[in-house]
Amino acid sequence: MTIKHLAAAALAAAALLAGTATGATGASPPPASATPAAAPVPRQITGYAPALHPEGIAWDPTRRAFLVSSVRHGTVSVVRPDGRTTALVSDPRVVSTYGLHVDAVRGRILVAYADLGVAERSEPGTVHRVGGLGVYDLRTGRPLHLVDLTRLSPGQERFAVNDVAVGADGTAYVSDVTGDAIYRVDRRGRASVLVRDAALTDGHGTGVNGLVVHPDGHLLAVNYGDGRLFRVPLRDPGRFTEVALPAPLHGGDGLALRPDGALVAVTNDLANPRGTDAVHVLRSRDRWRSAAAVVSRPWPVRGPSTAAHTPYGVHVLSGRLEIVFGPDGRTADDFVVRRL
Repeated sequence: MTIKHLAAAALAAAALLAGTATGATGASPPPASATPAAAPVPRQITGYAPALHPEGIAWDPTRRAFLVSSVRHGTVSVVRPDGRTTALVSDPRVVSTYGLHVDAVRGRILVAYADLGVAERSEPGTVHRVGGLGVYDLRTGRPLHLVDLTRLSPGQERFAVNDVAVGADGTAYVSDVTGDAIYRVDRRGRASVLVRDAALTDGHGTGVNGLVVHPDGHLLAVNYGDGRLFRVPLRDPGRFTEVALPAPLHGGDGLALRPDGALVAVTNDLANPRGTDAVHVLRSRDRWRSAAAVVSRPWPVRGPSTAAHTPYGVHVLSGRLEIVFGPDGRTADDFVVRRL
Protein backbone atom coordinates (compact mmCIF):
# COMPACT_ATOMS: atom_id res chain seq x y z
CA MET A 1 0.00 0.00 0.00
CA THR A 2 1.22 3.44 -0.66
CA ILE A 3 0.00 6.35 1.12
CA LYS A 4 1.01 9.76 2.26
CA HIS A 5 -1.45 9.41 5.06
CA LEU A 6 0.71 6.73 6.50
CA ALA A 7 3.78 8.87 6.44
CA ALA A 8 2.13 10.96 9.14
CA ALA A 9 1.47 7.80 11.10
CA ALA A 10 4.68 6.02 10.36
CA LEU A 11 3.90 5.15 6.78
CA ALA A 12 0.98 2.83 6.46
CA ALA A 13 0.71 1.85 2.96
CA ALA A 14 2.70 0.56 0.16
CA ALA A 15 3.56 -2.60 -1.72
CA LEU A 16 6.34 -3.91 -3.93
CA LEU A 17 5.70 -4.26 -7.63
CA ALA A 18 7.53 -5.08 -10.78
CA GLY A 19 10.75 -3.35 -10.08
CA THR A 20 11.50 0.31 -10.69
CA ALA A 21 14.47 2.47 -9.97
CA THR A 22 16.70 4.89 -11.74
CA GLY A 23 19.41 3.67 -14.06
CA ALA A 24 18.44 0.64 -16.10
CA THR A 25 20.99 -2.09 -16.48
CA GLY A 26 21.50 -4.20 -19.58
CA ALA A 27 19.64 -7.50 -19.70
CA SER A 28 19.00 -10.23 -22.22
CA PRO A 29 15.52 -10.38 -23.76
CA PRO A 30 12.95 -12.16 -21.57
CA PRO A 31 11.85 -15.66 -22.54
CA ALA A 32 8.71 -16.16 -24.56
CA SER A 33 6.64 -16.77 -21.43
CA ALA A 34 7.36 -13.23 -20.28
CA THR A 35 7.05 -11.56 -23.67
CA PRO A 36 3.70 -9.84 -24.33
CA ALA A 37 1.63 -11.55 -27.00
CA ALA A 38 -0.24 -9.49 -29.52
CA ALA A 39 -3.75 -9.49 -28.17
CA PRO A 40 -6.72 -7.84 -26.50
CA VAL A 41 -4.84 -5.85 -23.84
CA PRO A 42 -3.30 -2.64 -25.19
CA ARG A 43 0.04 -1.31 -23.98
CA GLN A 44 -1.74 1.34 -21.94
CA ILE A 45 -5.29 1.51 -20.64
CA THR A 46 -6.70 4.74 -19.26
CA GLY A 47 -9.63 3.84 -17.07
CA TYR A 48 -12.40 6.21 -16.06
CA ALA A 49 -14.67 5.94 -13.03
CA PRO A 50 -15.77 8.62 -10.58
CA ALA A 51 -13.09 8.97 -7.87
CA LEU A 52 -12.19 5.27 -7.99
CA HIS A 53 -8.49 5.56 -7.02
CA PRO A 54 -7.47 1.89 -7.29
CA GLU A 55 -4.44 0.71 -5.32
CA GLY A 56 -4.49 -3.00 -6.20
CA ILE A 57 -4.83 -4.86 -9.48
CA ALA A 58 -5.21 -8.49 -10.58
CA TRP A 59 -5.77 -10.28 -13.86
CA ASP A 60 -9.04 -12.22 -14.16
CA PRO A 61 -8.57 -15.00 -16.73
CA THR A 62 -12.29 -15.83 -16.70
CA ARG A 63 -13.16 -12.37 -18.04
CA ARG A 64 -9.84 -11.64 -19.74
CA ALA A 65 -9.90 -8.33 -17.95
CA PHE A 66 -8.33 -6.59 -14.97
CA LEU A 67 -9.90 -6.27 -11.54
CA VAL A 68 -9.00 -3.23 -9.44
CA SER A 69 -9.66 -2.12 -5.88
CA SER A 70 -10.72 1.32 -4.65
CA VAL A 71 -9.36 3.27 -1.69
CA ARG A 72 -12.24 5.70 -2.10
CA HIS A 73 -15.27 3.41 -2.55
CA GLY A 74 -14.17 0.08 -1.03
CA THR A 75 -15.19 -1.83 -4.14
CA VAL A 76 -13.70 -4.25 -6.66
CA SER A 77 -14.29 -3.29 -10.29
CA VAL A 78 -13.78 -4.88 -13.71
CA VAL A 79 -11.66 -2.85 -16.14
CA ARG A 80 -12.14 -3.68 -19.81
CA PRO A 81 -9.40 -3.12 -22.41
CA ASP A 82 -11.16 0.05 -23.59
CA GLY A 83 -11.09 1.52 -20.07
CA ARG A 84 -14.75 0.89 -19.24
CA THR A 85 -15.11 0.16 -15.53
CA THR A 86 -18.00 -1.60 -13.76
CA ALA A 87 -18.35 -2.57 -10.11
CA LEU A 88 -18.30 -6.29 -9.29
CA VAL A 89 -17.97 -6.26 -5.49
CA SER A 90 -19.67 -3.61 -3.36
CA ASP A 91 -19.74 -4.64 0.28
CA PRO A 92 -21.13 -1.96 2.64
CA ARG A 93 -19.06 -3.40 5.49
CA VAL A 94 -15.80 -2.52 3.72
CA VAL A 95 -14.45 1.05 3.80
CA SER A 96 -11.42 0.91 1.46
CA THR A 97 -9.92 -1.90 -0.61
CA TYR A 98 -6.23 -2.32 -1.41
CA GLY A 99 -4.31 -5.36 -2.70
CA LEU A 100 -6.31 -8.12 -4.36
CA HIS A 101 -5.83 -11.59 -5.80
CA VAL A 102 -7.90 -13.67 -8.22
CA ASP A 103 -8.07 -17.34 -7.25
CA ALA A 104 -9.59 -18.61 -10.49
CA VAL A 105 -9.17 -22.27 -9.51
CA ARG A 106 -11.60 -21.84 -6.62
CA GLY A 107 -13.68 -19.04 -8.15
CA ARG A 108 -12.71 -16.43 -5.56
CA ILE A 109 -11.59 -12.82 -5.28
CA LEU A 110 -9.52 -12.03 -2.18
CA VAL A 111 -9.02 -8.39 -1.26
CA ALA A 112 -7.30 -6.62 1.64
CA TYR A 113 -9.41 -3.94 3.30
CA ALA A 114 -8.63 -1.07 5.68
CA ASP A 115 -9.51 2.56 6.36
CA LEU A 116 -6.82 5.21 5.94
CA GLY A 117 -9.23 8.11 6.18
CA VAL A 118 -9.83 8.99 2.51
CA ALA A 119 -12.87 6.82 1.75
CA GLU A 120 -16.48 7.89 1.37
CA ARG A 121 -17.35 5.69 4.35
CA SER A 122 -14.43 6.75 6.56
CA GLU A 123 -15.48 7.72 10.07
CA PRO A 124 -13.46 8.77 13.13
CA GLY A 125 -14.15 5.42 14.76
CA THR A 126 -12.90 3.37 11.83
CA VAL A 127 -9.84 5.29 10.55
CA HIS A 128 -6.79 3.06 11.19
CA ARG A 129 -9.03 0.85 13.33
CA VAL A 130 -10.34 -1.71 10.85
CA GLY A 131 -8.53 -4.13 8.60
CA GLY A 132 -8.84 -7.61 7.22
CA LEU A 133 -9.52 -9.81 4.23
CA GLY A 134 -12.67 -9.96 2.14
CA VAL A 135 -13.35 -13.10 0.09
CA TYR A 136 -15.93 -12.94 -2.69
CA ASP A 137 -17.36 -15.12 -5.44
CA LEU A 138 -15.46 -14.41 -8.65
CA ARG A 139 -18.49 -14.71 -10.91
CA THR A 140 -21.08 -12.79 -8.89
CA GLY A 141 -19.17 -10.75 -6.31
CA ARG A 142 -21.19 -12.37 -3.55
CA PRO A 143 -19.51 -12.28 -0.09
CA LEU A 144 -18.04 -15.58 1.11
CA HIS A 145 -15.98 -14.47 4.12
CA LEU A 146 -15.12 -11.18 5.80
CA VAL A 147 -12.15 -11.84 8.06
CA ASP A 148 -11.28 -9.27 10.74
CA LEU A 149 -7.51 -9.37 11.34
CA THR A 150 -7.35 -6.62 13.96
CA ARG A 151 -8.50 -9.06 16.65
CA LEU A 152 -5.20 -10.94 16.24
CA SER A 153 -3.27 -7.83 17.35
CA PRO A 154 -5.37 -6.37 20.19
CA GLY A 155 -2.56 -4.14 21.46
CA GLN A 156 -1.93 -2.47 18.12
CA GLU A 157 -3.34 1.05 17.79
CA ARG A 158 -3.15 1.59 14.03
CA PHE A 159 -3.85 -0.78 11.15
CA ALA A 160 -3.22 -0.53 7.42
CA VAL A 161 -3.89 -3.99 6.02
CA ASN A 162 -2.51 -3.75 2.51
CA ASP A 163 -1.77 -6.78 0.35
CA VAL A 164 -2.73 -10.42 -0.13
CA ALA A 165 -1.06 -13.39 -1.81
CA VAL A 166 -2.50 -16.89 -2.23
CA GLY A 167 -0.71 -20.23 -2.16
CA ALA A 168 -1.42 -23.28 -4.30
CA ASP A 169 -3.56 -24.79 -1.53
CA GLY A 170 -5.75 -21.69 -1.30
CA THR A 171 -4.22 -20.29 1.90
CA ALA A 172 -4.03 -16.49 1.86
CA TYR A 173 -1.22 -14.40 3.35
CA VAL A 174 -1.93 -10.80 4.29
CA SER A 175 0.33 -7.86 5.13
CA ASP A 176 -0.21 -4.85 7.39
CA VAL A 177 2.06 -1.92 6.64
CA THR A 178 1.74 -0.45 10.15
CA GLY A 179 2.32 -3.71 12.03
CA ASP A 180 4.99 -6.31 12.71
CA ALA A 181 3.04 -9.35 11.52
CA ILE A 182 2.07 -11.29 8.42
CA TYR A 183 -1.27 -13.04 8.74
CA ARG A 184 -2.57 -16.32 7.36
CA VAL A 185 -6.19 -17.08 6.38
CA ASP A 186 -7.23 -20.59 5.39
CA ARG A 187 -9.86 -21.51 2.81
CA ARG A 188 -12.57 -21.62 5.48
CA GLY A 189 -11.82 -18.06 6.57
CA ARG A 190 -9.97 -18.94 9.76
CA ALA A 191 -7.22 -16.44 10.54
CA SER A 192 -3.96 -16.76 12.46
CA VAL A 193 -0.58 -15.06 12.70
CA LEU A 194 1.95 -16.56 10.29
CA VAL A 195 4.86 -14.65 11.82
CA ARG A 196 5.23 -11.71 14.17
CA ASP A 197 8.61 -10.05 14.65
CA ALA A 198 9.77 -6.47 15.14
CA ALA A 199 12.58 -7.23 12.67
CA LEU A 200 9.98 -7.13 9.89
CA THR A 201 9.54 -3.39 10.55
CA ASP A 202 11.89 -0.51 9.79
CA GLY A 203 12.03 0.50 13.46
CA HIS A 204 9.79 3.51 12.83
CA GLY A 205 6.40 1.86 12.55
CA THR A 206 6.43 0.69 8.94
CA GLY A 207 6.13 -3.00 8.14
CA VAL A 208 5.66 -5.32 5.21
CA ASN A 209 3.71 -4.05 2.22
CA GLY A 210 3.72 -6.18 -0.95
CA LEU A 211 4.12 -9.95 -0.86
CA VAL A 212 3.98 -12.94 -3.21
CA VAL A 213 4.01 -16.72 -2.73
CA HIS A 214 6.98 -18.41 -4.41
CA PRO A 215 6.37 -21.96 -5.69
CA ASP A 216 9.41 -23.17 -3.72
CA GLY A 217 7.40 -22.70 -0.51
CA HIS A 218 8.23 -19.26 0.78
CA LEU A 219 6.94 -15.72 0.71
CA LEU A 220 8.83 -12.79 -0.73
CA ALA A 221 7.80 -9.62 1.09
CA VAL A 222 9.03 -6.02 0.96
CA ASN A 223 9.19 -3.37 3.69
CA TYR A 224 7.89 -0.06 2.36
CA GLY A 225 10.03 2.03 4.68
CA ASP A 226 13.59 0.73 4.54
CA GLY A 227 13.24 -1.25 1.30
CA ARG A 228 14.37 -4.63 2.63
CA LEU A 229 13.13 -7.76 0.86
CA PHE A 230 12.40 -10.80 3.04
CA ARG A 231 12.29 -14.50 2.31
CA VAL A 232 9.76 -16.15 4.67
CA PRO A 233 9.63 -19.99 4.62
CA LEU A 234 6.03 -21.07 5.02
CA ARG A 235 6.90 -24.23 7.00
CA ASP A 236 9.10 -22.33 9.46
CA PRO A 237 8.20 -18.64 9.07
CA GLY A 238 10.09 -17.57 12.18
CA ARG A 239 13.31 -18.31 10.30
CA PHE A 240 12.79 -15.57 7.76
CA THR A 241 15.87 -13.96 6.25
CA GLU A 242 16.69 -10.75 4.43
CA VAL A 243 17.39 -11.13 0.71
CA ALA A 244 20.72 -9.51 -0.15
CA LEU A 245 20.06 -6.79 -2.73
CA PRO A 246 22.37 -4.41 -4.60
CA ALA A 247 20.26 -1.51 -3.25
CA PRO A 248 17.20 -1.21 -0.98
CA LEU A 249 13.76 -1.01 -2.57
CA HIS A 250 12.80 2.20 -0.74
CA GLY A 251 9.08 2.81 -1.15
CA GLY A 252 8.60 -0.83 -2.17
CA ASP A 253 4.90 -1.35 -2.74
CA GLY A 254 3.48 -4.11 -4.95
CA LEU A 255 5.21 -7.30 -6.06
CA ALA A 256 4.47 -9.67 -8.93
CA LEU A 257 6.15 -12.99 -9.72
CA ARG A 258 6.59 -13.83 -13.39
CA PRO A 259 6.39 -17.42 -14.71
CA ASP A 260 10.09 -17.23 -15.64
CA GLY A 261 10.97 -16.76 -11.95
CA ALA A 262 11.71 -13.03 -12.06
CA LEU A 263 10.25 -10.77 -9.40
CA VAL A 264 8.74 -7.45 -10.39
CA ALA A 265 8.85 -4.84 -7.65
CA VAL A 266 7.08 -1.48 -7.83
CA THR A 267 8.39 1.46 -5.82
CA ASN A 268 7.07 4.99 -5.28
CA ASP A 269 7.50 8.09 -3.14
CA LEU A 270 3.85 8.41 -2.08
CA ALA A 271 4.66 7.99 1.60
CA ASN A 272 8.43 7.59 1.52
CA PRO A 273 10.70 10.51 0.56
CA ARG A 274 13.48 8.06 -0.28
CA GLY A 275 11.28 6.18 -2.74
CA THR A 276 11.12 6.68 -6.49
CA ASP A 277 8.40 6.01 -9.04
CA ALA A 278 10.01 2.99 -10.65
CA VAL A 279 9.68 -0.66 -11.60
CA HIS A 280 12.42 -3.19 -10.92
CA VAL A 281 12.88 -6.72 -12.22
CA LEU A 282 14.94 -8.93 -9.90
CA ARG A 283 16.45 -12.37 -10.45
CA SER A 284 18.03 -14.80 -8.01
CA ARG A 285 20.45 -17.68 -8.61
CA ASP A 286 20.48 -18.96 -5.03
CA ARG A 287 16.80 -19.49 -4.18
CA TRP A 288 16.33 -15.89 -3.05
CA ARG A 289 19.11 -15.68 -0.53
CA SER A 290 20.28 -12.84 -2.76
CA ALA A 291 19.04 -11.15 -5.93
CA ALA A 292 20.24 -8.80 -8.64
CA ALA A 293 18.30 -6.20 -10.59
CA VAL A 294 18.24 -6.93 -14.32
CA VAL A 295 15.93 -3.97 -15.01
CA SER A 296 15.52 -0.82 -12.95
CA ARG A 297 13.37 1.67 -14.80
CA PRO A 298 11.82 5.01 -13.82
CA TRP A 299 8.08 4.72 -14.39
CA PRO A 300 6.54 7.27 -16.78
CA VAL A 301 3.20 7.46 -14.94
CA ARG A 302 3.06 9.11 -11.52
CA GLY A 303 2.48 7.02 -8.39
CA PRO A 304 2.68 3.36 -9.47
CA SER A 305 1.49 1.08 -6.69
CA THR A 306 1.57 -2.51 -7.91
CA ALA A 307 1.63 -4.85 -10.89
CA ALA A 308 -0.19 -7.88 -12.28
CA HIS A 309 1.07 -10.65 -14.52
CA THR A 310 -1.13 -11.41 -17.54
CA PRO A 311 -0.75 -13.64 -20.63
CA TYR A 312 0.29 -10.44 -22.43
CA GLY A 313 2.98 -9.26 -20.03
CA VAL A 314 3.20 -7.51 -16.67
CA HIS A 315 0.98 -4.45 -16.25
CA VAL A 316 1.57 -1.69 -13.70
CA LEU A 317 -1.18 0.30 -11.99
CA SER A 318 -1.09 4.03 -11.24
CA GLY A 319 -4.32 4.95 -9.41
CA ARG A 320 -3.78 8.69 -8.85
CA LEU A 321 -3.09 8.00 -5.20
CA GLU A 322 -0.89 11.10 -4.99
CA ILE A 323 -4.09 13.14 -5.39
CA VAL A 324 -6.47 11.39 -3.02
CA PHE A 325 -3.79 11.11 -0.30
CA GLY A 326 -2.57 14.64 -0.99
CA PRO A 327 -2.86 17.52 1.47
CA ASP A 328 -6.10 18.90 0.03
CA GLY A 329 -7.84 15.52 -0.38
CA ARG A 330 -8.93 16.04 -3.97
CA THR A 331 -10.10 13.19 -6.20
CA ALA A 332 -9.64 12.27 -9.86
CA ASP A 333 -11.72 10.18 -12.23
CA ASP A 334 -8.96 8.49 -14.23
CA PHE A 335 -6.24 5.91 -13.64
CA VAL A 336 -3.64 4.20 -15.81
CA VAL A 337 -2.72 0.55 -16.38
CA ARG A 338 0.50 0.34 -18.43
CA ARG A 339 2.48 -2.66 -19.65
CA LEU A 340 6.10 -3.04 -18.52
